[in-house]
Amino acid sequence: MKSQSPPGMQVHVAPDSELMSRWAAAHIRSLLRAQPNALMGLATGSSPLRTYQLLAGMAVREPRLFGAIRILKLDEWGGLDMDDPAGCESYLQRHVLEPWGVKADCYCGWNSRPKDPAAECARVARWLERHGPIDLCILGLGLNGHLLLNEPAAALTAAPHVAWLSSESRRHTMLQSARNRPRYGLTIGLAGVLQSRRILLLVSGSSKARQLNRLVQGPLTTQCPASFLQLHPNLTIVCDVAAAGGLK
Repeated sequence: MKSQSPPGMQVHVAPDSELMSRWAAAHIRSLLRAQPNALMGLATGSSPLRTYQLLAGMAVREPRLFGAIRILKLDEWGGLDMDDPAGCESYLQRHVLEPWGVKADCYCGWNSRPKDPAAECARVARWLERHGPIDLCILGLGLNGHLLLNEPAAALTAAPHVAWLSSESRRHTMLQSARNRPRYGLTIGLAGVLQSRRILLLVSGSSKARQLNRLVQGPLTTQCPASFLQLHPNLTIVCDVAAAGGLK
C-alpha cells in the first residue's frame, strides 16, 4: 500500500521486510531493463541486503541484465583493511559485485585504508564528476537519522569527505566482526546524493520508525541528515509496516 507523502516523494509500505525487498528488486530490474548502463550508488548494511540477494538470483536467470551496469560504493569504514569482513568492500564483493558479475572497470570503490584520506575523497569526487550523476542511489536510514556516513551535526558537508563517526555508527552491526574499530568513515556528501536522478530508500524494522517519520514529516534539519531527502524530486521510500509505524 502507499502512504501519503510530500510532492516528489513516494512511500510504499509492504507487509514485511521480505515483500519490501521483493518490491525493491523488481523496481531495480525495471530500471536496468530500460537503462542497462545505469550508474548505481550502493549503500551497505542489513536494509538492502535481501534486495541484493534477490538481484543476484535474477543475474543467474538474466545475466545480460547486469552486463553494462556501473557501481559506485557510496561510503566505507575508514582504517579497516580492504579484506576486513566487516568492511563495505567485502560486503559488496560478496553480495553484489561477484554474484551480479559486475566488470572491474565498471566499479568505483573507496580505499578503506588510504595514506591520505583527503586525497582519497578528492579521487572519488573526480570520478563522480566524470561518470555521474548517479542514476539510482540506493540508501538505508541510520538509527540517528544519518544518511550514509553523513552524521548529525551543526553543518553538513556537500562533497565527498572524511566523517567522524557518531557513537551510534561505531556500534553498527556491520562492525561486530571488525578486526579493529574505525573512528572515521569516508562518504560521498549530500550533494552527490541529491544530484542523483532517482533515490531508493529502504527502511525496515520498528527501530527506524522515529527517524523515518522525521524524514517524511520534517522539519529539514542538519540534526537529521536524512531529512534533506525531502528536497529530492524523485525519491521512492520502500518500508515495512514496522518501520512505517511512526508515520502520521
